[in-house]
Order: sequence, then C-alpha cells, then structure tokens
Amino acid sequence: MPKQVDHRERRETIARALWRVVEQRGIAHASVREVAQEAGISHGAVQHYFATREEMLVFAMDFASEQTSLRVAERVAELGDAPHPRDVLRVTLTEMLPLHPEARATSRMSAAYVLEALHDAHIHARAREGLTHGRDLVEDLVRQAITDGHIDPDRDPAIETNLLLALTGLTPLVELGVIEPREATTTIAHHLDRLFTNRP
Repeated sequence: MPKQVDHRERRETIARALWRVVEQRGIAHASVREVAQEAGISHGAVQHYFATREEMLVFAMDFASEQTSLRVAERVAELGDAPHPRDVLRVTLTEMLPLHPEARATSRMSAAYVLEALHDAHIHARAREGLTHGRDLVEDLVRQAITDGHIDPDRDPAIETNLLLALTGLTPLVELGVIEPREATTTIAHHLDRLFTNRP
C-alpha cells in the first residue's frame, strides 16, 4: 500500500523550510521555488499545499506563533502550580526574543511577516489580528496581577502592557550584537522587579 501523507505534517515541513530561508537569506528569497528546494520537495508539491506565496507565508507565521505559544506554555508548566504572574510574564517576554535557535527562527519569521504586512492588505489584517490577540493576553495577565495585589492599583494596565511589549524591541539589539543575550534578560528582570510590588 502507498504511504499515507500527513498533510498537516507536510505543511509544517514547508513552513520550517520557509523559516530557514528567511533566517539564512531573508524574506526576499522566500519564493515558492526556494522554499521547495530548502524543504527537499518539488515546486509542484509546495503548490499542492499552498496555492500562493501569500498562503504559505500566512501559514508559516501562524505556525511560528503556535510554536512560540507552546514554548511559553511548556516553560510556564515548569514553574509548577499557580506560578507567580511576574514569572509568567518573564517567560513570555523571554521566549519572544531570539535567545535560542527555535526562538530565533520564529522571531525572524515574525519580523519578515511584519514587513510583508506593510504592503499587503490581507497579510496586514492577519498580522494585526495576531498582534492584538497577543497583546490582549498580556494585558489580561497585568490586570489580574493588579487585582491580586501584585502590582500597585494605580498603575494603568494598558500602559504597563505597552511597556512590557516594548521590551521585545530588544530583538534587533541582540540580533546585531549591540547587546548580549544576558543583557536582554537582565533588562526584562529589572523592569519586572520595578513593576511588581510583591515579588516572589
């Protein structure tokens, strides 16, 4: 009997090949042909799963977001039952920085996706939706931490959320060697120490 193809697995293989192309050569090289070559499959096989380059990019970014969320969930689970919100935020922010190979690949994919979104209305809408959802999750954590007395009640949760997410702006400084990874994680820890009044 012929081997049955796992279509989701094949799409993920193509997505990871796209990540590698973006990471190693940049978004300008993320064509269906170059991704097919990187994945070790035919151009036609890629087009069987993704009719257009845009479809391939959207899936690759959705998959990158899923993998980031899984890494965050795994690291939060390692904190044990009822982890302190400061630690949850630390893990969340740290996993968004390019501090290890998987995070670096998804981080670069995210940066490339934003650039594409600036010139493509459909990708713009999808990217905006994803970023809005991610921001809402962080704001929910901040609001709950305020309610539980971990953060001063006079803090504005929307502003504090924006300041926390601004820390992901450390990414280009790390990528270009302006600062060391340890400096980025230390900065995150220092900011969280300032934010939380009831530290673990």
